[in-house]
Amino acid sequence: MHQNHELELAFDFVQSTHRNLFLTGKAGTGKTTFLHRVKKEIPKRMVVVAPTGVAAINAKGITIHSFFQMPFGPLPPDATLQNRRFSKKKIHIIQSMDLLVIDEISMVRADLLDGIDQVLRRYRDRTRPFGGVQLLMIGDLHQLAPIIKPDDWEILKPYYETGYFFSSQAFQQASVLGLELTHVYRQSNEAFITILNEIRENRLSDASRQNLNKRYTPDQIPGEKEGYITLTTHNASADRINDQKLTAMKSRVFTFEAEVSGTFPEYAYPADELLTLKTGAQVMFVKNDSSSKKEFYNGKIGTITEMDDEVIEVQCEGESSPIVVNRERWENITYTLNEETKEIEEEVLGSFSQYPLRLAWAITIHKSQGLTFEKAVIDAGSSFAHGQTYVALSRCKTLEGIVLSSKITPSGIICDQSVNHYTKEIEENPPTQWDLDEAKRACQFSLLGELFDYLPLGEHISHCLTNLTHHQKAIEGNLTDALIAIQTTTLPELIRIAGAFARQLDSLMVEGQDLEANTVIQERITKACTYFLDQTQAAITSRLDEATFATDNQSVKPLIDESLVKIREELIVKRYCLRGCKEGFTVKDFLKIRAKAFFKKQATRSTAKTKVKDLSSEHPELLKRLQSWRDKQAKEESITPSRVSTLKALVGISNELPDTLEKLRTIHGMGDKRMKKYGAKLLEIVWVYNGKDEEKGAGPGSVSRKVRVQQSLNLG
Repeated sequence: MHQNHELELAFDFVQSTHRNLFLTGKAGTGKTTFLHRVKKEIPKRMVVVAPTGVAAINAKGITIHSFFQMPFGPLPPDATLQNRRFSKKKIHIIQSMDLLVIDEISMVRADLLDGIDQVLRRYRDRTRPFGGVQLLMIGDLHQLAPIIKPDDWEILKPYYETGYFFSSQAFQQASVLGLELTHVYRQSNEAFITILNEIRENRLSDASRQNLNKRYTPDQIPGEKEGYITLTTHNASADRINDQKLTAMKSRVFTFEAEVSGTFPEYAYPADELLTLKTGAQVMFVKNDSSSKKEFYNGKIGTITEMDDEVIEVQCEGESSPIVVNRERWENITYTLNEETKEIEEEVLGSFSQYPLRLAWAITIHKSQGLTFEKAVIDAGSSFAHGQTYVALSRCKTLEGIVLSSKITPSGIICDQSVNHYTKEIEENPPTQWDLDEAKRACQFSLLGELFDYLPLGEHISHCLTNLTHHQKAIEGNLTDALIAIQTTTLPELIRIAGAFARQLDSLMVEGQDLEANTVIQERITKACTYFLDQTQAAITSRLDEATFATDNQSVKPLIDESLVKIREELIVKRYCLRGCKEGFTVKDFLKIRAKAFFKKQATRSTAKTKVKDLSSEHPELLKRLQSWRDKQAKEESITPSRVSTLKALVGISNELPDTLEKLRTIHGMGDKRMKKYGAKLLEIVWVYNGKDEEKGAGPGSVSRKVRVQQSLNLG
């Protein structure tokens, strides 16, 4: 597998670039093996989904509908999924993942893929297809097609040319690279491979059809002991054959019940919940051997030779001894975040344990997807769907292992011309090493651009300034001045230098050399990280740390707080990523650093808005006393604090320290009504603060300063 140039090219595209990839190929070309390798070897934060429960279990992933909380009905592009609530953990998984793998993509409807796009845009980047996450789609369009009911298609056809995923609006915007695997591992006979290719593309030649139909021998039907399985188009036919064969046997019936724990939906059961078998029955393994012996694989045929309530022995053709079969375990997983490492991990929701066997005199062509047979009787005369005949024939390793129950005719080969047209484009435009090198370079420069990009920070600051300016009469402090200074002087200079640095890196690139291996560029990057990190701290963070802000308007405060949180979060990510790349830059390491930065900002989100200093006051302790009195007075009168006194007035009092009515009247916001109602108390608070409260030393019969002031106010 590792010597396959196409597989290595596909692996490099997924590992080292941002390109969205559709990996296709004939049956038996190693697509499933490739998926397992990606999961094992590529360190990107990934989620694997599939359109059906069984496909998801086999891919060790989760269903599309479950992960993205999709309805099962049609989803026109103008339908909204906004009312679907995602948990905080699910949102964090979506926001932090690098790669989304969709297995069996041929079965995914166009509208479902657009639904995925809608969710990803909602929680990631609204301006980019699939929210900017990289997609790896795996499947063969010449095999299983999406299931679309006629009524559903009536709703969807105004929006889509076909029901296939490649007709989705998001797919057409996503610049997807198509790569076809051509080396067939399952079959080795060139004549048989030629027949399969011609059927796959709906161009079966007369010579190939005659060669294939030699396998139709009505007078030589295989016997029960020859190990053949019948592939048929309909469930009813397969069930009838298996039931008839099992009933005709005289041996004892054994029934084995699956052991299900936790959450494992019935539609995803990978084997029979109640498995009914008899000694002598022909069976098929439905799972690869998980033990170190590797004695069986998914699709291997054999005959039960011994059986009791605990042990099943299966003898396979050509093997000297029977296989002792034990229960196998399948797991239903979901994705979760590790609270300590913040890695995306698979969490087991439930398990299904059963003997990995099923009756195998017959099986539907649909359920044979992904299996390999040595011998098969193929009943494709009633094919009714795109790709059925191809799937059935391609399950077999050799032409000699096939027996046809009816001749293959042109009418029995159903191929969708839109599929042929699309796959032909992929075949005629295969990616090259040059494409890979360019994609690597684009990925590297894109991530470097993100590292030194200050435009998002500028957008958050602009948004905050808009709110501050719009509500300036209700706001106290110097936060507005601090943000204007950052916006008009610091950011333009950083953006200018970042642009010049990007052009410099581009000029230093040596043709054919990887940026990560260019020592000159790596040295420049480390110096740039130090410079931008220092400037960010000195000219932006420190200014914000010194800024002051307060408001009495309870509708304005959350707006400003949220804007400040966004600014702080952007700074946290920027500083963390710059610090992480001071020793050098690689795509692999940067993706890890960026993910850690994401969770770093989430952890500090709740405290970000508190990092604005109290209002500037000559006497902060007096200001606190005045605010405390105001809040208490407002509570007693059941009114808002601003109706007792504006914050601006309290700041003025704390700065000016008025000790007479005349001085108090000069404070902005102290009108006649407030003076008459609260003037005496405000002066008293100032007197106490200054240590000049005459009440403490007043003798019997004397009139306190506070009383005299109040009398004066009443007379006024």
